[in-house]
Amino acid sequence: MIISKREFLSHTNLSEETLEIWMSQEWLLPGEVQSEAAFSDADIARAKLIKDLIDDLGVNQEGVGIILSLLDQLHSLRKAVLGKLQKGGD
Repeated sequence: MIISKREFLSHTNLSEETLEIWMSQEWLLPGEVQSEAAFSDADIARAKLIKDLIDDLGVNQEGVGIILSLLDQLHSLRKAVLGKLQKGGD
């Protein structure tokens, strides 16, 4: 599901300022539809994860960036491994 920025802010209870900061730090990279930011379910989940890291676990900005980078690497690796398995495990 793709939603607008306004709907995304409503689902995540983020302020527009916080969203802009997270986007400038490239923690969230929404797609674009008709020159407007378009957010997915994955963006909502990622925003909730970021909020949990900061609010519940007390992770600082540098730590959030590192954690997100590691998660992105893990997802890329998982995708590559699954792709190889589906092709016959070369």
